[in-house]
Amino acid sequence: MSAPGSRLFTPIKIRSHVARNRLWVSPMCQYSALDGVPQQWHLVHLGSFAVGGAGLVMAEATAVVPEGRISPGCAGIWNDEQADMWATIASFIEAQGSLPAIQLAHAGRKASTRVLWEPDGSVPVEDGGWSTVAPSSTPYGDYAVPRALTTAELDDVVSAFVDAAVRAETAGFSVVEIHAAHGYLLHEFLSPLSNLRSDSYGGPFENRVRLLLEVVDAVRAAISEGTGLFVRLSATDWVEGGWTVEETARLTPLLEARGVDLIDISSAGLDPRQQIQIRPGYQVELAAEIRKAAAGPVSAVGLLTTPREFEDVLQLGHADVVFAGREFLRDRMLPMRAALELQQRAEWPQQYVMAKFPGSIP
Repeated sequence: MSAPGSRLFTPIKIRSHVARNRLWVSPMCQYSALDGVPQQWHLVHLGSFAVGGAGLVMAEATAVVPEGRISPGCAGIWNDEQADMWATIASFIEAQGSLPAIQLAHAGRKASTRVLWEPDGSVPVEDGGWSTVAPSSTPYGDYAVPRALTTAELDDVVSAFVDAAVRAETAGFSVVEIHAAHGYLLHEFLSPLSNLRSDSYGGPFENRVRLLLEVVDAVRAAISEGTGLFVRLSATDWVEGGWTVEETARLTPLLEARGVDLIDISSAGLDPRQQIQIRPGYQVELAAEIRKAAAGPVSAVGLLTTPREFEDVLQLGHADVVFAGREFLRDRMLPMRAALELQQRAEWPQQYVMAKFPGSIP
């Protein structure tokens, strides 16, 4: 029998879907798409996590428009060719018992940058890059200076997220996540460091959150009642004068009132001046603060690596779900190892039954 009391292996319901556990795969950019189309690499990369027993597998930041890609190698979902390949991937993930999820993004002023393994910086237009957009004509560090979006263009941003969400749902994803963190476009509107506008989308808190709330309203109205909707937020910019934990807590109930099912808490990414004391679980305290303001579930992420850490975050009530990235890359069978260590029943694929860890619970 499994040992009682594990929160990590307690299923969680997301609208009409149930995640078999609370150990989920964080979105991780692969910089390996062609014209925004995910490749077989993405199928194997994401599919392997589902085979390994993850409760939910989140696909990488996926651009809603071509100019919203972080790099020329980033995935998109602005056309049917991209959506068709995503459908193959989502179908495989679901067939292994995991919930397929996708993060929808617009990189804003941090778009048109080089892929991860190349020197940092913007890709010039003559080398295959493109002009970037943002709330204001203020660049991220040494990146190219973006063009400030007009008020009329913000309707196009909302429509792009809606179209992408509908494509994602049609492709078979159980959950769509709106990326409003890490210094990308929606986060840029939230933070007073990057949003210097003087219209109804800039200035006080109510104006800076307006675009995100409009995106959430429109996406929730466009997708079906049974599809989950998450929002990822950077709880703080870690820079004086920037977006704060207090503002994130203030935003949380506004998002939940609009039908957001989970607040996915991360941090930083907006300003290269950020000062972060990185340590194991360094963002858990941020998730714990937001959970106090939330009526629904909140997730934690960031240098969490051991099953005991995952379980403790949940048992202590700091979060309801744990996302992991690096540790899943190190061990695609991480949920199986966690089940062994926490004395829970491991859901091994039939094909792998002979490879069970010695002494694991059958």
